[in-house]
Amino acid sequence: MITLRGLTKRYGDTTAVEDLTLDVEGGRVTGFLGPNGAGKSTTMRMVLGLDHPSAGTAHIDDKPYASLRHPAREVGALLDAKALHPARTARNHLLAMARSNGIPTRRVDEVLEQVGLTSVARKRAGGFSLGMVQRLGIAGALLGDPRVLIFDEPVNGLDLDGVRWVRGLVRSLAAEGRAVFLSSHLMSEMQVTADHLVVIGRGRLLADKPMAAMLAEGSLAAVRVRVPRPDDLRLLTDRLRARPGVEVGPAGAGAVLVRGTTVAAVGDLAHDLGVRLHGLHAATASLEEAYLELTADSVEYGTKKVES
Repeated sequence: MITLRGLTKRYGDTTAVEDLTLDVEGGRVTGFLGPNGAGKSTTMRMVLGLDHPSAGTAHIDDKPYASLRHPAREVGALLDAKALHPARTARNHLLAMARSNGIPTRRVDEVLEQVGLTSVARKRAGGFSLGMVQRLGIAGALLGDPRVLIFDEPVNGLDLDGVRWVRGLVRSLAAEGRAVFLSSHLMSEMQVTADHLVVIGRGRLLADKPMAAMLAEGSLAAVRVRVPRPDDLRLLTDRLRARPGVEVGPAGAGAVLVRGTTVAAVGDLAHDLGVRLHGLHAATASLEEAYLELTADSVEYGTKKVES
């Protein structure tokens, strides 16, 4: 498990990460989101001991990274897939990592097969595409068979098949009880990959909650109601609009979207009015919508909204 307590990083007068407290638990994929410049990469670098906190702590299983006896066997990380010697073959790159970390040589071939690079194992990494380099970086993270995995934008440069492969990989790793900490700007992919979300903006924690809760909360979450009789629909919507904070909008023939209330409240009102329902369910926002709403005040470089 990754444990952050009051984690802070300052560069002169600039605060990159401020008082960040959270847990990345085993057995689930924790998505790490935030606008550019929010402090995601800085946070991951502090977890791995590459940057030193100005205040607070970043621990892995109750120890700082520098105190781990066999770090590559306990934590696997992909921060920059291009950080490799271009003249080395894929196999030699991993072999050097294995030997310097006391990892059995057999693991090199195992992870090459796992990431689909066996056929190019003896080719120089400098000639690899970005997608192949990403796969090699993931192989390096898996090399020590660690219980904690940190991936910073692992799907960059991957085609659709590769993106789906990463999704299946990280979910299978979490299913084995490992803690997976994953950042990405692909909201649609994160929505179907992560179990839990951590969102930061301008270095501060904005959200730390399960995916389902993230999608269900906020002004974008709504209740969809479908009523077969037009008169009943008008009666129900008039009563709903009379309630403070409730908004009602159209959602197709015989249906409305209601914001500012709950499924149970709408169902109880329909029952009291004798209105027959043909549909009543929570209509959650997409992760992209929920994320944009949450981080609206944390974007470093705002742009004029373009209507779609």
